[in-house]
Amino acid sequence: MKSEKLGKNTSTVEVTNISLHGFWLLLDERELFVPFADFPWFSNAPVSAILQIERPHADHLYWPDLDIDLAVQSIEHPDRFPLVAKVEG
Repeated sequence: MKSEKLGKNTSTVEVTNISLHGFWLLLDERELFVPFADFPWFSNAPVSAILQIERPHADHLYWPDLDIDLAVQSIEHPDRFPLVAKVEG
């Protein structure tokens, strides 16, 4: 008897640590740091909202509770993606 594979193969993403300065993502087998200085939208977000992360595509991350979309490249190379939005506060 053969078992059929259910669902689609998705890449994994997980928040592994949160500090005063930012948070770490485990993305497949690599770890990326998301500093609040470069990504201020997360600085006052509840921990539960930061932990709720989706990866709709290999190069795209989404936080539904915060309505934040980020390209993985923007985390890897924030200097290539200057901020165009401002945090309302």
